Amino acid sequence: MTYLLRRIGFYIFTAWAALTINFFIPRMIPGDPVKSMLSRFQGEMNTDAIQSLYTLFGIDPNASVWSEYLKYWGQLAHGDLGLSFTAFPSPVSEVISQALPWTLALVGITTVISFLIGTGLGVLAGWRRGSWVDGLLPATTFLSSVPYFWLGLIAIYLLTGPDSFFPASGGYDGAYVPAWDQYFIPSAIQHSLLPALTILISSVSGWILSMRNMMVTVAAEDYITVAHAKGLSDRRVALSYAARNALLPNVSGFALALGFIVGGTLLVEIVFSYPGLGFLLFRAVGAKDYPLMQGIFLVITISVLVANLIADVVYLLLDPRTRKEG
Repeated sequence: MTYLLRRIGFYIFTAWAALTINFFIPRMIPGDPVKSMLSRFQGEMNTDAIQSLYTLFGIDPNASVWSEYLKYWGQLAHGDLGLSFTAFPSPVSEVISQALPWTLALVGITTVISFLIGTGLGVLAGWRRGSWVDGLLPATTFLSSVPYFWLGLIAIYLLTGPDSFFPASGGYDGAYVPAWDQYFIPSAIQHSLLPALTILISSVSGWILSMRNMMVTVAAEDYITVAHAKGLSDRRVALSYAARNALLPNVSGFALALGFIVGGTLLVEIVFSYPGLGFLLFRAVGAKDYPLMQGIFLVITISVLVANLIADVVYLLLDPRTRKEG
């Protein structure tokens, strides 16, 4: 229990530091949203019109950083993430809520599936060295080193076209309106297949490699030899003794992967023009939309911290030594 309380305290401090950095990073980008907007227009605006834009967006160019920082924490305390400059006057929370389900559906499902498949194949490859699964290691090593977006570009080049089943971009057919009906859902699934396949192929390879290497290491431990000497079945030794201990490092990796689900795979969403949170962040950075950037970073930060806290709890359940240390 003491161990868990220490970890919670650490995460609270980390959250404060991350949110503080979250405040300063967007403001380190040269320029501001109003200047960015004016640069997209050919004509010029007088001083009064420009000042009206600053007032409309709630920006005070003469305000001190400290006063803006206090205002930022005051808004967070009330659950107010501000108004998006690019989608004005829509609140940031509303803009994020529209993009978040797309990322959760795409990256969330593929992350869980890749972890389960990769971990299972890694256990099999590590426990039965020399088998056909172990022979796949050169291919998995190559695929794990290829970035998501590069596989995405190759997939678009090879698998999309006028007569192809796979769309090259977008989250759904433009002829449909987002709704839970028999027209929109199949279209959304069809548009997600290629980016999902890209993420799955690349990420599952990493899980196979890490789990396989851990299984090889654990298989040489004395307690595995003792378990065999007791006459336990090979399957029980592999799953209850070897795999359970080899799984611990993968739990941390999976927790981090879950935390970064909300951030999506930014470049994959850009390559496929997929309407997720990562693509939204890319557009927010280009438009210097401070509130939207801060809102997305906030969601990503909290997700990563919560995922790591869950990983610590799982460690408490899987590793008795952690409970003794507490």
